[in-house]
Amino acid sequence: MTKRSRTFLLVVVRAAAALVAVVLVVAGFWSSWGTAQHVMLSKGRDHGRLTVTSCAADVCTGPFVPTGGSAPHAHVTIPDSVAARRGDRLPVVLKPGTDDAVRSGFAGLLYAWLPLAGALLLASLLVAGGLRMPRTAWVVGLLGAAAMASAFIAL
Repeated sequence: MTKRSRTFLLVVVRAAAALVAVVLVVAGFWSSWGTAQHVMLSKGRDHGRLTVTSCAADVCTGPFVPTGGSAPHAHVTIPDSVAARRGDRLPVVLKPGTDDAVRSGFAGLLYAWLPLAGALLLASLLVAGGLRMPRTAWVVGLLGAAAMASAFIAL
């Protein structure tokens, strides 16, 4: 193999690693944005407290009491992984036009960005191995790990 073909192969491998790392981070952002938009851009949405009354399979339900001028809801659902246990009162934001709740506040914000944190952890492996950038990989990986740890601590 000539030096020219070796250099070309190295460039192709690094470009592929960079492309996959970027796709991972973009996919993590896109997956997180579906929930995070309701927490971050909550102006004009129904804010209130959800009292967990029952949990089944992967969702918990309970009545919603608004803190603003919206109407109360008797039956609102939230993912089981966000709700702690029966009887807990959680600050939530309702998705527009539905009875689906999203945990609000700092804990809800961190939880909403968990897919991006996982994508950062995976991308750090590609940055370290494929792009040969260990310091950058450490920073990316530690950012993802810190976001994950703080989300689980806050919940």
